[in-house]
Amino acid sequence: MVPRFFQPDRLEVTPAARLQATLDLMHDVDRVARPADAVVSAWFRSRRHIGDKDRGQISNLLYALLRHHARLGWWLAKHGRPDVPRNRLLAWLALDGGKTPDQVHGLFNGGKFAPAVLRDHERALLVKLQGCPMDHPAMPDEVRFECPSWAVEPLRRRFHDAFGREMAALLTAAPLDLRVNPLKSTREVMLRGLRDLGLPAEAAPMAPYGIRVKERPSLASLPMLKSGEVEIQDEGSQLVAMLVDARPGERVVDFCAGAGGKTLAIAAQMANKGHVMACDVLEGRLKRAAERFRRAGLHNIETRPLAGETDRWVKRHKGSFDRVLVDAPCSGTGTWRRNPDARWRPLGAGLDHLLPLQARILASAARLVKPGGRLVYATCSMLPEENEEQAAAFLAAHPAFQVVPLREAAPQLTFSAHPDYLSLTPARHDTDGFFAAVMQREAMPSAE
Repeated sequence: MVPRFFQPDRLEVTPAARLQATLDLMHDVDRVARPADAVVSAWFRSRRHIGDKDRGQISNLLYALLRHHARLGWWLAKHGRPDVPRNRLLAWLALDGGKTPDQVHGLFNGGKFAPAVLRDHERALLVKLQGCPMDHPAMPDEVRFECPSWAVEPLRRRFHDAFGREMAALLTAAPLDLRVNPLKSTREVMLRGLRDLGLPAEAAPMAPYGIRVKERPSLASLPMLKSGEVEIQDEGSQLVAMLVDARPGERVVDFCAGAGGKTLAIAAQMANKGHVMACDVLEGRLKRAAERFRRAGLHNIETRPLAGETDRWVKRHKGSFDRVLVDAPCSGTGTWRRNPDARWRPLGAGLDHLLPLQARILASAARLVKPGGRLVYATCSMLPEENEEQAAAFLAAHPAFQVVPLREAAPQLTFSAHPDYLSLTPARHDTDGFFAAVMQREAMPSAE
């Protein structure tokens, strides 16, 4: 459908038109059962006439609204207004933008490509919100920190006195992190290339191939991304892949490969030598990942769709791999900074379903590890139930495996929030929240 607020030949749009574009995007995000970033990408692909500057401003506004979803909803409920996209946007303009009713009326004017004219009850809402702060002392913690009620207590137990600081960090915009593909370039060359494009790029502080870009450019404008010289990957995710410590010539499994970000990093570690098996239960994601592998110039990766964690392939390849990475499905609490809509999406059957699933996946994947080989269990969660407690339960049930403390597995990583495991949080490390445990199977096979 042709959007009513743009003409195909328009390259730049008015502030009012950007608001209407944001409203349309908000409706799509609410309506479509897909992550917001996927909805936004598809929306812009069908509207290629929108320029990069406008795309950036529309996206930034949308994500700001998503990061303030609960607080905006609280204010609307306080004044008896339904929590719908148009009311959310009006509340945002008044609370965060500090706009007066007359200023908002100038944007919601019913003109060509502009939002419909303000109604009397909408103007009344703006009057009530004028001068109010976004945060209010009467807001409960789950509202003020934009934290779903099911996660408040687990995260309080995890962070104790740092709970507020960590929740505040999760409400900031995530930077754009890139990983240099060492088979095609170097970090120094890529830094120069990004700076030549006018982007404020700097070396990531912890990951050896990481680059951090402080702005959010149009990804279509990055030639090094198209060429496979860099990949988009959070610095924390890069460190998890580094913990696998895959060597050239080894046999490695990425058991829950998904879109293949960590698979790419692992295969590059191996200098295209040896064999990496990328497995997942979602075959479509593996097919899309295969295109990324080709673009990166990696030919030591094979994809393998699995019917489930106990697929027959696992039994046939028992004890065959030097390294096995299990990046388990999880609550995703560590990614809320990057995916603010995820915190409000249903968590499937909840933690009661996720925790047993993680345990089954980890136990099944462990069968692939050969004597003396290593198993890396990782999540993008910050909940102890999914992380330390899951690792402890596995070790208790599988005595053939022992923890390899972080000081031995990666002595250069001295900044972890846990002494034995990799534990990263947005407030402490300015990364997504990640956890990883390295475990090694005893050199002699056991009766397990």
